[in-house]
Amino acid sequence: MNQLSLNLSRGIARVTGAALGPYQSAVIRIGFAGTWLLFLLREFPHRQELYGPAGPWGWNLAKQLTADNHAFSALLWSDGQLWFECCYALAVLASAALLLGWRTRTASVLFMVGVLSLQNRSVFVGDGGDNVLHLMSLYLVFTRCGQVWSLDARRAARAGAARARGERVSADRTGPALWAVLGLALLLATFTGRFDNDWLIPALLWTVWGVLGLWWAVGRWTESPEPRTLLDVIANVLHNGALFVIMAEACLIYATAGWYKIQGSRWQDGTAVYYPLHLDYFSPWPGLADLMSSSGTIMMAAAYGTVMVQVAFPFTLFNRRVKNVLLVVMMLEHAVIAVVLGLPFFSLAMITADAVFLPTSFLRRLGALAARACARIVRRGDRTVPPPRSPEEAPEETLEQTPEQTPEDTPEKSAQGRWGSARASAAEHGGGFTA
Repeated sequence: MNQLSLNLSRGIARVTGAALGPYQSAVIRIGFAGTWLLFLLREFPHRQELYGPAGPWGWNLAKQLTADNHAFSALLWSDGQLWFECCYALAVLASAALLLGWRTRTASVLFMVGVLSLQNRSVFVGDGGDNVLHLMSLYLVFTRCGQVWSLDARRAARAGAARARGERVSADRTGPALWAVLGLALLLATFTGRFDNDWLIPALLWTVWGVLGLWWAVGRWTESPEPRTLLDVIANVLHNGALFVIMAEACLIYATAGWYKIQGSRWQDGTAVYYPLHLDYFSPWPGLADLMSSSGTIMMAAAYGTVMVQVAFPFTLFNRRVKNVLLVVMMLEHAVIAVVLGLPFFSLAMITADAVFLPTSFLRRLGALAARACARIVRRGDRTVPPPRSPEEAPEETLEQTPEQTPEDTPEKSAQGRWGSARASAAEHGGGFTA
């Protein structure tokens, strides 16, 4: 009984004492934000047909559908073209901010609003990757996904270093200003009846807004550490719970997909992979698809291998080595799907969902490699030509007479020749002179 109580207390301390999986949560933040951002940028020329007020799925039809299923979409607050462009731009900016980790908590909320608004506007546009992104945008709101690999983490590290040196750190003004603007927007949307169709998303938005204000007030005005410690404990519990839900969601996706495939006759006889390769919608490389489908052995191995990996994956989480092997296999499989079937965003979403199970040591090494690569690029970009020296500072040999100089040259012409040679030398090295 004492051992059980000790293990229970250790588990509670671990869940409440820290936000677990900081690198895994950063990966899913970067992965899903990057996937959605790339999708919005690629479809920018076609945004009117996909989500515009005059698209094939008209604004009135979408309004009727959301009135029945109570789905949230800010695009349906107005049928004006300007409102649509503003919402689309907001979705792009929120995705970029979340990708970079700038004001991560606020960016995650705006990211969720952008994903739900666009996807619920045209529910018949999308695939399985959009469903995953739809769910993950909700879960990311509850995570502390900006602990590492983010601008927030860099700003916090610089502030901590400044305090350690005894320097005075200026108060944050961007956060309160952003909080006030979003509060005003929420107030206007609430009192104008924009949230009458649904209560869940407005309740979540108001809760996050209130918690952010409370967090700032506690950090600014309270001298006792207990209130901040309590807020940290609540945030850690929410983060760890959301991370567990994300992992469970990924396992559920693979388990249900695998068991449903077992029941299909095409998967049972090993021909299920053959048919998508010969559909016009999923054949960006017809020659490659024909090459793969020409071998019955490859088709059967791909069909049976897919089913076995998807069914077995949830059971391999208890064995680290087997789990890592299956992770590599599934990521390679999604990479093949992205190329052969032309589904890059579906594959990116699924690879990001798989990345939550990657080992921390691997992610840290990957981050170190990326940091060193960025440092090399920055060092190459900072190469500058040293400023020119005056004739008095130049070495003696540079002041000697050049072969082109004749005794008839005046001192002024000689000085001009030397400066001209210096300009040419600097130009060859990418530099220049300024007056």
